[in-house]
Parts: sequence; structure tokens; C-alpha cells
Amino acid sequence: MGTLRDLQFALQLKIEELRQRDTLIDELELELDTKDELIRRLQEELDRHRATVSPPGCSAASAACSAQGEDSQRAMRKTVISEPFSLDPVTLAMVSHRSCDKSLESQRLIHASFLKNDLLKNLDEGEITAITACMYPTTINQGCYVIQEGATGAQAYVLEEGQLDVTKDGLKLLSIEPEDMFGELALLYNCTHTYSVSAQTDSKLWVIDRKSYQTILLQSGLNSLSQSMELLSSVPFLQSLPEDAIMKMSDLMEETHYTEGDYIIRQGATGDTFYIIRRGQVKVTERKPGDEEQVVLSKLSERQWFGEKALWGEDVRTVDVIAAGEVTCLVIDRETFKDIIGGLVFDCSHELQQSHESKIESDRDPDLFSSSTLSDFQIICPLAVGEFGHVDLVQLKSDIKSLYAMRVLKKKLIVNSGQREHILREGRILMEAHCPFIARCLFFSSYLDYIIMCSSSLLTCVYICIERRLHKTFRDAECLYILTEACLGGDLCGLLRDKGCLDECSSRFYTACVVEALTFLHCRGVIYRDVKPENVVLDEHGYAKLIGSRCLKKVEVGKKTWTFCGTPGYTAPEIILNKGHSISADFWSLGVFVFELLSGGLPFSDSHPIDILTATVRGIDQTDFPKTISKSASSLIKKLCRSNPSERLGSQRNGAKDIQKHKWFEGFNWDGLCKGTLNPPVIPKVKDTLDSSTCGHYAEGSVELCTNWDDF
Repeated sequence: MGTLRDLQFALQLKIEELRQRDTLIDELELELDTKDELIRRLQEELDRHRATVSPPGCSAASAACSAQGEDSQRAMRKTVISEPFSLDPVTLAMVSHRSCDKSLESQRLIHASFLKNDLLKNLDEGEITAITACMYPTTINQGCYVIQEGATGAQAYVLEEGQLDVTKDGLKLLSIEPEDMFGELALLYNCTHTYSVSAQTDSKLWVIDRKSYQTILLQSGLNSLSQSMELLSSVPFLQSLPEDAIMKMSDLMEETHYTEGDYIIRQGATGDTFYIIRRGQVKVTERKPGDEEQVVLSKLSERQWFGEKALWGEDVRTVDVIAAGEVTCLVIDRETFKDIIGGLVFDCSHELQQSHESKIESDRDPDLFSSSTLSDFQIICPLAVGEFGHVDLVQLKSDIKSLYAMRVLKKKLIVNSGQREHILREGRILMEAHCPFIARCLFFSSYLDYIIMCSSSLLTCVYICIERRLHKTFRDAECLYILTEACLGGDLCGLLRDKGCLDECSSRFYTACVVEALTFLHCRGVIYRDVKPENVVLDEHGYAKLIGSRCLKKVEVGKKTWTFCGTPGYTAPEIILNKGHSISADFWSLGVFVFELLSGGLPFSDSHPIDILTATVRGIDQTDFPKTISKSASSLIKKLCRSNPSERLGSQRNGAKDIQKHKWFEGFNWDGLCKGTLNPPVIPKVKDTLDSSTCGHYAEGSVELCTNWDDF
């Protein structure tokens, strides 16, 4: 054993050895960084070279990869709408009486599969039980497909026996084991499967179809809403409230559970809460001064209430209220109740100022179009391809200085996709939308105004938005031809694509324009349901406008709608979970819209739609905010994206005024915005008339004027 001096010397040697190793590691890391930078620069040079001269044989593959990436990204941003659905007696009777026999083990397995599913586990227990009862069995032989890639689907499955493989492009991704659920996205809307599922052994599955699923959830939601509103309406002092206030109160009342002996109210305590008994029974007792024994004054059962004095002011409880067994109460506090009552005096009449564009049509000559036919227009170039047709840039032969857009819609595609009702509804709503922040329709020469939707990129990679002002509509056996004014301003999606993200000043301006548009629609009972940068266009002055959308729907006061509608990533949780939704869904989308403007990304994003929807249901609190979003902007986003629709900013007492007064908008000139005197962040550079060397014409054929949109 060495001396202390020897040990100290050996330790010094080790320390020096470690120091030399650290120095070597630092040098190697620096060399690696230098090489990484050199590789990056060489890659940039190579990319630039490839962009100029593509090597033989590589261009097709590169183009295919690029197109596939763009198609995937475009598909993720696409608006999806479930087919029109109503709770008709035949469907309701069919679903209500469809209860397939299942063993207790099968019921347990199906129930467990729901609880394992990140999306469907958020359904209520009663809804899961009803869906389980409605599921029917099927068997798949070894080697057969349950789902084929590229096919559309309307069923979800739970595997009970056997083994299934999931493949994409022929490559195995994973195996499905018993108690696993798959295909659940098809329960929400008509989707195209991006993978295949095949049986590796003979397998037994349980199936639920979309129509049955939606029927069960719609019936459950209507029953729950009806019961809650009936319960609230039975309370005498609430009977004078209008239906929309009762519905909002129903949304905001929390369901609270108590067990035997729980004190719901304690004598002498200060309270601010009102209770309605939904299930069970409570004892009302009193303890006299100097007497330790409680005297039972009464018992309250279902549909009875207590604690109502607390809603009107400070209340010292004079009795105890104790649960007699299992009890469920609907509970609301004083502040929430006052917000609802205060909302009754909120004036929703939104005085919209006539902006700089109010006379945009004053210099149009009505006679210019009164006698025009389809053959009077010549096609300058194609602008974009939409879901139901395409858009051409056109001009009148007699007036080549003015440009227009001709939307060519294929009637068969509209009808076959089940979107006729949505398109008709859009036209009817926007015909009356005279708001400077909505690209509205004009009633011209007795023809139905209609806003057409197009948010695709131009073939020339120049992004052009069509300002949807209908001048004239033609039709033939296959198509509708809708003439609109062409506006070369661009949309916010293109602006984000160019800049990555926007600064706070720009984001605030565009968000304010959208707030004004939504306020206009909401005050008329209309839900937009598809707020996103693609649907916000810039006019030639740089002001932002909402364009038409098939998601538009008018909903009566105090009512909800259940159609799945919107863009994954922007869709509110209540839409995803089929809970029924109203105008509050737009405030959720507005919060996501602000997030994307400021960060360039979405708070809920993934490579698969089902994962996007699942992340949305988890909520905004599970999202990490980038540093580009300030604290005040983060506060606004989180208040807009509250999970409870009635708690969202804009859904409360003062409506959209609460959004305008938020600190993120502090100092913003709302009056200047409405008058059109506020300077926009960007004034678009409107393109000159495009090269007309590719001019063409529409064949006259049997084209006729269309004076009634419903006729198509």
C-alpha cells in the first residue's frame, strides 16, 4: 500500500488525464460542428443546382416525393364535413332496438377497448354502454382484409379473437391484439383509410357503424340537454329566464357527487353556491344554540333544490344539508350565475361601419352583364382547382380591362359527396352577410348571390384569392358557371408560408378583422366553424375578410348542432366528441388561429388526423407555447380555448367585447379598423393582367341562365 504522497500524485495524474480527454473532446466537437456546417452549405449548393438543372432520371422521383409531401400537408388542412344527419324516427327505432347478445366477457372486453382508446375514452359512461350494446359481431378469415388502404370507411372495430396486421404500402407497421380498437376516425366523418388491416389468423371482431354511433351520441346529448333544461325550468325563480340563458346555465352547472353522510352545506358557513338534486336524497338538519343534537327539518329528493339565496348575495347557511345515500347535484356559483343574468342585457346588435370598400360596386355598369352569355367571356388562364371543380380567370370580350373569376362547379360531384345541403346553406346565409370583414355576396341582376370557396394554390405558384361577389350564374347539364370578381390579394396561409410566422402587430390586426366578422355572424345566429388562415383573404387595401365556407350554419337561440364540421387541428373538442356545439366553437378555432399566426404552427398537430383530434380533446393546457408567443397572447389563446364552451372568452356576459378588452388588444384602434382608416400591416402587390396567350372560350351548347340556386 502506497504512502499518502503516492496516492496524491496518482490522483493528480488521473485529473490531468481527464483534463486532456476533455480538451480532446472539445476539439473533436468543434471539428464536427465545422464539418456539419460544411455539409449544410454543400447541401444548399446542391439544392440550388438541382433546382436549376435536374439530373436525368431523378426529376420524376423528386417531383413525386415533393408532390406526395404537399398532398399530405394539403390533406391535413382540408375541411371535412360529415354527411347531413338528423335523428329521424326510422334510424332512431333501428338503433334503439339493435342490441346484439354479448357475453359478460365480450362486454368487458369492448368496454376496456374504449377506455384504452385515447379519443373515445372521453365519452360518458352511459354513451360507451349504449354503443357497446349496439355493436354487432363479424368474423374475418385468415388472409382477408378488414380495411384496405385507399378505401373509404364508415365502421370502427374491436378485436376479440385472433391477430391482425396493419400495413402501409405493403410494409408492416404493427399488430392488433385482442381488446384493441381501430378505424375510429371513420365514426366521425367519411375518411379515406391510409393503411390496410388484414387477418393473420381467423378472427372475431365487434363492429360499430358511423350512423349508429352518431345516432347514439345525438340522442344522448339531446336527452341530457332536455333533462337539464327541464330540471332548471322547474325552479320557480328561473322560469322567467329565456331559453338561451337556461341552456347556458345548463352548460355551466357542474355535476357533483356525494356519498352517505357527506356534508353538502354546513350550518354557519358562508356560501355562494346553488344546488339542484339530480339523483338521490338529502337531509336538511338544524342545530339549536346550546344543543348538540341535530333536528331533521325535512328531506329533499330529485328535482328539488337548496341554497338559492346565495345566488343573490352573501349567505350564511342556517342549516346543514347532508347526503342520505348516493347523491348527484347540479351546482352553480354566484359569480357564474350573475354572468348569465348580466348577459341578458348585452346588446348583440353590432353596428358595423361602412368601410373603404362599401362603394366598390358603384362604378359597375349593370348593363354590362344584363345581356351577357357564357360565350362572351374568354378564359385568360386557369387559377385553381377546387374540390368540386375549378376556377378560371376570365374577361369580357367587350371589356378586356376588367378581370373576373369563373367558378366551374360539377353538379354530380356536389350531389354524390352529399354536400348539396351545405352549399345551399352557405349561399343563403352569405346572401345576407353585408359586412366589410366578410367576402359577401351581391344580389346582382336578380340572380342569387353566392360565395364560392377556393383556397388552392395557383398552377403558376402565385397565390390568388377569389373575392366571392356573384355577378351571374349559368348552368348546363353537368356544371354550374359562377362569375365572380377576381381579387389578387392572397390569403393568410400564403403569407404564413412566406414569412414562417407573423409579428404581434400583424397578428393582432388580422385577428381583429376575424373577430369583427365572427361577431357579425354570431349576432345573426350563424356559426362559421372553419376559421383558419386559408379562409382569411386580403383585399387590395390589405384588410382581412372571411370567405365562404360549407361549414356555415344558422342555429336557433338556445339550440345546438351535432354535425362534425371543420379542419382537424382547429376543430373544438365538443365537435369531435359529438357533444353538440354552438357559436362557442368558433372562439376555440379563433384561439388556434392566433397561435398559428404567432408561431407558424398549430398547438394540436401530428402526422395522423386521429392523433390531432386526440390532442385537441386533451386540451390547450397540455401544449407547450413557443417563445414567439407573448404572455398576453398566451393568456388570450388559453381563454379562447377553454374546454367548457360556455367558459370561453366571447361566450360570456359581454360577448366579443371581452375579446376586444383583453390586454393583448390593449391600445388597438377598433374604431379605426371598422372605418377602414387603420393602416394594415401589408398592402398586397396586385398582379398585372396575366399573359393572355392561352386564351380560350366556353362552349355555349345548352347553357342557360340560373336564376334559382335551388334548381341545380
